[in-house]
Formats: sequence, structure tokens, C-alpha cells
Amino acid sequence: MMKNILIAIALCSLGCSSTKHTNSNGWLSLFNGKNLDGWKVGDNAKTFWVENGAIVANGNVAHLFYDGAVMEHNFKNFEFKADVMTLPGSNSGIYIHTQFQQSSWPAKGYEVQVNNSQSDWRRTGSLYAVQDVKEVYVKDNEWYTEHIIVKGKSITIKINDKTVVEYIEPENVKREGGMSGRILSSGTFALQGHDPNSTVYFKNIMVRALL
Repeated sequence: MMKNILIAIALCSLGCSSTKHTNSNGWLSLFNGKNLDGWKVGDNAKTFWVENGAIVANGNVAHLFYDGAVMEHNFKNFEFKADVMTLPGSNSGIYIHTQFQQSSWPAKGYEVQVNNSQSDWRRTGSLYAVQDVKEVYVKDNEWYTEHIIVKGKSITIKINDKTVVEYIEPENVKREGGMSGRILSSGTFALQGHDPNSTVYFKNIMVRALL
């Protein structure tokens, strides 16, 4: 009898874990490692696919937006983590506080740069065109962790646990032209497909809410 109870508990635990995609530290998974369920892309949808448990971004300009059930895909204060790998000469990005667009570069939210060797001098970890990083902290063809923390008016970006950006958004900030939407508010995440010569992999995509 005790053996049957233990087996039942174990099965229930496995089922709950699989359903919630969470762990004891409050991290929630945004990607199931199998397909793009919970994600949405407009034009050039073929730029994104899943291979060996990772999202691959390679093709014409496109953005893959998280559109799933976690926090109703609307995040304000949070920690976000993803394991990322770039092939040589690749460019990509992770958007925060953004919203779905059918095409073009997202107008809403900030972009966190993914670029270790492409011609754009803004390197991995940059808060793109707001607080940029010139140093290269990670190599192509190697997995690294990109960690983004947003709380109130602050944005912290870490690469493999090394803090590379600490930014405080000014009160009543106003930006001009194509930067007008680079303001903290709330929104979802998006992964960038930059160009056909860029190939970038994303896996272990997680979020944890902050008060």
C-alpha cells in the first residue's frame, strides 16, 4: 500500500511540474523546448523554428513574441533569463515591455542586444542605443546566459552573472524619432531574427515575477 501511495505521489508531482513549468524559486518557463506554442510571429514566420530543444532565429527580419498564458504575457517587474548561442557574424536581440507587431522592428519597449562579432559595434548585453556595451564578454559557438532584471525604473543586464548594464530611466523621459517607444511600461518579450546571415539559438527561456 505504501509503495502504491509513493508511486501516485511521484506521478502527481511529475504531472504538476510538467503543467506549470516552474521550480521552487518561482521561475516559470516560457518555452517548452518542442515547438513554438505560446509564441507568435507576423511576417517572415519561417525565420523561426525549433531544433534540438532550442529556438533558432535565421532569415529575413522577423520578431517572435511571447503570447502565452504565463502572466497573460504582460510583464512589468521581472527577472528574465535565456541561454543564448550565436554563430559567427550574427546579430539578434531580446525585446522587453514590447507588444506584437506584424512586421518591422518593434516600436514599443527596449532591446537588449545579442551580438558578439557582427559589424554593429553594440555588443551583447547592450541596452540598445540607450546604454551600449563595446566589450565582448562571450564567444560565438558557446552557450551563455543573458539575464535581464526590470524593477520600477531600473534595468540590470547580466551576461553569465557579470553585470554589464545598470540603467535608471529618468522620470518623464522623452525620446525622439524611432526611439519614442523606448520607455518602461509593461508588455511581453520578443526574440529577434535580424537577417539571413545571422543564426542565433535560444533555450531555457524563463521569467520570474518581482513585486
